[in-house]
Amino acid sequence: TSYHCDVPLASTLPRESFSCSSQLSRSHGPGFASLNRRDGAGGWSPLVSDKYQWLQVDLGERMEVTAVATQGGYGSSDWVTSYVLMFSDSGRNWKQYRREESISGFPGNTNADSVMHYQLQPPLEARFLRFLPLAWSPKGRIGMRIEVYGCTYRSEMVNFDGKSSLLYTFNRKSVSPAKDVISLKFKTRKTDGILLHREGQNSKHVTLQLVRGKLILLLNSGCANLPSPDAHATLTLGSLLDDEHWHSVLIELGNTHVHFTLDRHSQHFQAEGKCDYLDLDYKISFGGIPGHGKSVAFPQKDFHGCFENLYYNGVDIIDLSKKHTTQILVTVRGNVSFSCSHPQIVPVTFLSSRSYLALPGTIGEDKVSVTFQFRTWNRAGLLLTTQFQHGPVALVLVLNDGKLRLSLSQPGHPARDITAGAGLSDGQWHSVSLSLKGNHLNVMVDGEAASVAHSLHGQIDSGETYYLGGNSSGPGCGGPLAGFQGCLRLISIGDQAVDPIMVQQGSLGTFRDLQIDTCGLTDRCLPSYCEHGGECSQSWDTFSCDCMHTGYTGATCHSSLFEQSCDAHRHRGNSSGFYYIDSDGSGPLGPALVYCNMTEDTTWTLVQHNGSQLAKVKSLNRESPQPVFFKYTVSLDQLQAIMDGADDCRQELVLRCKKSRCHLSHTCLSDGTPVSWWVGRTNETHTYWGGSLPGAQKCACGLQGNCLDSQYHCNCDAARNEWTSDTVVLSHKEHLPVTQVAMRDTGRPHSEAAYTLGPLLCSGDNSFWNSASFSTDTSYLHFPTFRGELSADVSFFFKTTAPSGVFVENLGITDFIRLELPPAEVTFSFDVGNGRCEVTVRSPTPFNDNQWHHVRAERNVKEATLQVDQLPSKTQAAPADGHARLQLNSQLFVGGTATRQRGFLGCIRSLRLNGLALDLEERATMTPGVDPGCPGHCSSYGHLCHNGGRCRERPRGIACDCAFSAYDGPFCEKISAYFGIGSSVIYDFQEHSNYTTSKNSSSFATLLHGGLTLAGEMATLSFRTTGTPSLLLYVSSFYEEYLSVILTPNGSLQIRYKLDRHQEPDVFNFGFKNFADGWLHQVTIHREGQGFGGRVGWWRPCRRGPGLRPPCPNACPACLPADPPGADPDTLRASLRGFTGCLSAVRFGPAAPLKAALRPSGPVAVTVRGHVAAASQCAESKGTRAPAREANRPISSGTGACPSARSRACVIAVVVFVLLCLTTVAARIYQQRWLYKKNESTVPPAGDSAETALKSEVNMQSSVSESQREYFF
Repeated sequence: TSYHCDVPLASTLPRESFSCSSQLSRSHGPGFASLNRRDGAGGWSPLVSDKYQWLQVDLGERMEVTAVATQGGYGSSDWVTSYVLMFSDSGRNWKQYRREESISGFPGNTNADSVMHYQLQPPLEARFLRFLPLAWSPKGRIGMRIEVYGCTYRSEMVNFDGKSSLLYTFNRKSVSPAKDVISLKFKTRKTDGILLHREGQNSKHVTLQLVRGKLILLLNSGCANLPSPDAHATLTLGSLLDDEHWHSVLIELGNTHVHFTLDRHSQHFQAEGKCDYLDLDYKISFGGIPGHGKSVAFPQKDFHGCFENLYYNGVDIIDLSKKHTTQILVTVRGNVSFSCSHPQIVPVTFLSSRSYLALPGTIGEDKVSVTFQFRTWNRAGLLLTTQFQHGPVALVLVLNDGKLRLSLSQPGHPARDITAGAGLSDGQWHSVSLSLKGNHLNVMVDGEAASVAHSLHGQIDSGETYYLGGNSSGPGCGGPLAGFQGCLRLISIGDQAVDPIMVQQGSLGTFRDLQIDTCGLTDRCLPSYCEHGGECSQSWDTFSCDCMHTGYTGATCHSSLFEQSCDAHRHRGNSSGFYYIDSDGSGPLGPALVYCNMTEDTTWTLVQHNGSQLAKVKSLNRESPQPVFFKYTVSLDQLQAIMDGADDCRQELVLRCKKSRCHLSHTCLSDGTPVSWWVGRTNETHTYWGGSLPGAQKCACGLQGNCLDSQYHCNCDAARNEWTSDTVVLSHKEHLPVTQVAMRDTGRPHSEAAYTLGPLLCSGDNSFWNSASFSTDTSYLHFPTFRGELSADVSFFFKTTAPSGVFVENLGITDFIRLELPPAEVTFSFDVGNGRCEVTVRSPTPFNDNQWHHVRAERNVKEATLQVDQLPSKTQAAPADGHARLQLNSQLFVGGTATRQRGFLGCIRSLRLNGLALDLEERATMTPGVDPGCPGHCSSYGHLCHNGGRCRERPRGIACDCAFSAYDGPFCEKISAYFGIGSSVIYDFQEHSNYTTSKNSSSFATLLHGGLTLAGEMATLSFRTTGTPSLLLYVSSFYEEYLSVILTPNGSLQIRYKLDRHQEPDVFNFGFKNFADGWLHQVTIHREGQGFGGRVGWWRPCRRGPGLRPPCPNACPACLPADPPGADPDTLRASLRGFTGCLSAVRFGPAAPLKAALRPSGPVAVTVRGHVAAASQCAESKGTRAPAREANRPISSGTGACPSARSRACVIAVVVFVLLCLTTVAARIYQQRWLYKKNESTVPPAGDSAETALKSEVNMQSSVSESQREYFF
């Protein structure tokens, strides 16, 4: 408004307009309470300074109040430091004015004479105001002088009795073609009723309805063919609206959009369809639905209460209703009056669990009768206790789990209980009637009765006192149940109605911690601070959020449970698979399920659609081709976020054609009609194909110059007589993903064409590695102000060698937020108006170790949390009823402060605020003292390279070099294979040495050709099987010396070494368990001369000294496929059964036979016999059945191959025979045994060496839980 509404209202009033709860003396009376007044004692002071005192002013009529001001008592030590402002239309049923950012009281004075002025936003309309002191001068008492500012308030009112309504028929010319605007205020004590209704054809209607104290706007577009939410929409606002106070409503109704506001809260709805919400009849009803509405199919009640200032498109409906004109525009139905009556019901608020109201009863009556109504959010609380006059008989009524339970107890006799009602902690008013007479006990809740015969021992004489709420001295005290918190009204004791005003005046009963003549119940779930669909529940003094199934966590469901990208999953050590990613973190978009493909070089994010099947291309005709629509497994907003965060995105379309000419390289026909096109996410049509730029009109083969027919720029434009194909790669992120494809050919005889559209592929994460290096402590990066009023989270990585520094800072006038690094700790501090709050995480080791550390801080209306790495998080609760909004106005400083002090030295990476990534690198390029990027990732992420893989630095991340590992994959942990029956892998060391020697790349190969003796070796393998006996590994020379690893018939594992063909093999026996149990087991063998160490999983057998022979080996029948000379019978028998299961990570010295077979990279002599299928890993699940998620890839086939990869035989039928021909090396082993004996004093402890090798080579879990043992011989 343009007028000024700030006129002093209280100073012009007579003394009689001021009243109070009590006064210290006549000179301290309320009539002296005007601002700056010095007569009398210079202000109002009550007789007793406590929280039950109040000062009231009657403005004479309803006024618009825009501000209040307070002073202390003139020339005294008396003032109020905080207070509550109440308002009312009638001097009854008071309501507290609640500041927007807080539900606590107003700040008061700090001395007697200064004026504390507070602007009311929004203003209030009332006749009566009350000031309730909460705190006052510690050296004085309560003292107040006040002023009220505002102006006259104009209003038109109408009262509906629940059977009446107004029907407005308007001129069509008065209807706005753009939108309808409806505004009104209402108040009622009923929970249900129709406020307005307008309908049209085909059941179309707009209805505003009060349901259980909530305001619901129902929209029916009348388009039955549209799915929800376009056809039917429901917008809900408000709660506890049956409080007999005014509530303002504004509805802006457009053709396809609705804006709905109640008091200070709004909802907006935008329909995606083409239906028109304004296409309605030219009648609108208020207060009810005349004729019960032809389009309404829901329960309805007419409104019972008052409207004020009802306007429809600027027309004053109430004023129009009062006029009696020949042209009747408003039809009145029923008894409608144009004034609003005031209720005489006086509610009472129980503020704390120790609040109580003690009321006298009629002593000596032979019956007990109590009735009242209550409303609460608490599920439990003590409601009523009384004790009979004769004998220790107690009657106790409690609210327990949302139900009422009445207990009648008498010493020496079992208690009688009655349970009644359910869901009574819903904030609604519920009526209770309790009676006890004769031998009958009756409880009625909301009109439904529950009764029981009680057989009371002794006479019923009603007690002297009835206690409502908690009471420290009444019967039933001292129990675990807290007192009732909520509101009571319409209280009757012994058929006598109780007047709470008499209680307030001290003439009836006693009380503690009550507010009389007001219901202070607050809906703490309005507005709901629970984010991302979390469900809000509440009690009297707090709320909580249920984050189940939302994908988010935290006190307000603010923090995402999922990583921001596939790149982030990769650098947590995760392998390829389906993962949820949340590209905007705590932002509004939910998590999206995608497939993350972790390759050696790149991490790819795959998003599928519903059109993966082959789509046929129709022949050319006069009609335009019908497009094929593609719907993705995630929303377009999520796709946009994924692509915005990626370095590169592409989508592949494969076109197969025969005798077809699809005109991929021609945009239009001769008449200008497009031949083929596709539509991207912005609904723009594109006619270019392939990896070309828009408008290039070439397929990929045309760009590369390798099309089958050089006359054309696409293979499928050549109309060849054989099947050919074009692979089209669309790589402009701005146009992707493809949502429609329309394609046709020229209709040549016998022409055929079809295409498939692949998934959306995106690689990289442009925020995960986005970093900046700060080289001076006076440098910083600055960004726009951080907007995190109600929820703010900051996350980033840092590494430094400096002991301290500020990571992030943003300031307001008094509010601020800061994250900094003191020595050996990270501190998160902020102020939202309640004073400085600080949360600190301390580490047992300093953070300035030049390693990457991850920090995540969150502040919301309930608490502040700080998490650093995997250290225990720290949490600090927000003060109850304190300020909630974080108000900042300066720039956001990163790596420093506005004062250029305590700057950060080091690197900050992947900085996100409320899920939004900041581009540190771009800002660093233009900032002195700050460089984009930060090297040195292997020091923090090198542990992801397993099994001997070496970490290699990249500008944006790391890569694992698996060249010297028996494993492969992104982290050197994937080399596994399932073998068919009769299959084997044979590795020839002689040919391997010829190749590697020529390359001069292997010292092991040089050793072979140099004729030197191999003094020891390290061998590893992992297996999973249920079959026995089995041969796992066999290494032999031409001189009948060998190493074999077998499973015996009872499942025990044996390692057999034969270094002298004239002697029996040395047998190393793991006989303490059955290893053919379907679990993954890892075997490590380490030999130095005659010193030997062996290990299975985490089992380390006990030691045996050098040269000692173990007990006799187990005997079992077996034979090798090709009987090598010298093999012992047990090894031969084990080979005959074969190996059934999965084998992985086979390594002998520097050679990796299984890796050479599955990932061939050179002319190494590896022979694969039978069916061998690569698998993701052996440890997916227990048993020998291949998991369904593993994609088996056959690399060779022969006899014995399995007919079906799904059959159990194929999964478990595995035989591996690894023949490692060591040529002349092993032949020299026997000749050099004297060398081992001579140097046995220098042999290192084999157990220690084996354990070291195990930890460096393999990182797999074993199910074995028994104690560890180690052998050495």
